[in-house]
Amino acid sequence: MSRRPARAERSASRGTTAVVGDRVLTLPNVISFVRLVGVPLFLYLFLVVRADVAAIVVLAIGGTSDWVDGWIARRLHQVSRLGELLDPLADRLYILATLLAFTAREVVPWQFTGALLARELLLLGSLAVLRRYGYGPPPVHYVGKTATFLLLAAFPILLLAAAAPATATAAGAIGWGLAWWGLVLYWVAGAMYVVQASRLVREMRSRSGGAPA
Repeated sequence: MSRRPARAERSASRGTTAVVGDRVLTLPNVISFVRLVGVPLFLYLFLVVRADVAAIVVLAIGGTSDWVDGWIARRLHQVSRLGELLDPLADRLYILATLLAFTAREVVPWQFTGALLARELLLLGSLAVLRRYGYGPPPVHYVGKTATFLLLAAFPILLLAAAAPATATAAGAIGWGLAWWGLVLYWVAGAMYVVQASRLVREMRSRSGGAPA
């Protein structure tokens, strides 16, 4: 069975909507790198020095800038393979780091964190199966991007509710509303990725008589 290179699969799946290049030093990639640096900065502010206001600012900037790098990449025709990896990586690191930090300081219950971590484990398993058959990660679906946006928007609001008791009622209601919707859509997107992976694997097995390469 012939394997399909992950790079070619991603490019083909996007059709002609964007030209994927090999450039590294682009404005969208710089923004993604800055977002990555914001993860350890948030953890330091939130867990070490307990500077909650500064941590809220870092979270808010990291969350609201989620769409900026992708928009600029398409606008300036600077879509790159590195950017396709950095953007979802930054999103996942923000979500995971924030969840673990929030759980450590009891901003969110461990059950909520466990539900999101379970989805990540499911996705990792699907990616491992796809890689075994020569496929790269599937394209990011708009449902997954919406879920990520909702979660990244919810976290600074939840932190505001915990850090400023005067805002706890309103901020808590808004934050948890966004968080639960984000969790539901996160799992919906995960299920969609699993279904997509299953279809690809069945197709490859039918072509090769059932044995992986």
